[in-house]
Amino acid sequence: MIRVVIAEDQAMVLGALSALLEIESDIEVVARARNGDEALALVRTHRPDVLLTDIEMPSKTGLEVAAMVRQEGLPTRVVILTTFARAGYLRRALEAGASGYLLKDSPAEQLANAIRRVHAGGRAVDPELAAEAWSEPDPLTDRERQVLRLAGEGQATGDIAESLHLSEGTVRNYLSEAISKLGAQNRVEAARIAREKGWL
Repeated sequence: MIRVVIAEDQAMVLGALSALLEIESDIEVVARARNGDEALALVRTHRPDVLLTDIEMPSKTGLEVAAMVRQEGLPTRVVILTTFARAGYLRRALEAGASGYLLKDSPAEQLANAIRRVHAGGRAVDPELAAEAWSEPDPLTDRERQVLRLAGEGQATGDIAESLHLSEGTVRNYLSEAISKLGAQNRVEAARIAREKGWL
């Protein structure tokens, strides 16, 4: 049996995914998480073969969870299941250690087959997205991305500085760099561009 943990913050989607996978005779859903922290805790506890996770979730994104699973040397392989058909997200998912990247509008049988392929040591990535992922590199550093994400959520410079334990001047420098790299007029436009590209 391939043991799977599913992480998805939308209850209806979580239930549907569980039901879909439970139909398969060789796949067992051992636990379900509604946010990134829960997902990581369940992976540590259950040591599943595969974690199937959304990207955008409360507390930690699926990309952050994938990176932590790899950092901690956990044996679980990660498959990202998302609505984001953006090359930047795929690239970041692969860099975080994910072995699969599928879109939520993929046919149901494709999901089960992707889990089997990843469990067997392979990769399961949407081919069109894979080709596009390496065509435009992400210009942002991790710190610029963090600062820009908070700015895009409407946080003031002082609040960003406090939450990231940086000086306000340093935050302004990161924002200025990000705005410049993205050819934007201001922080709001920079955040929008980065989000559209899948870099945020």
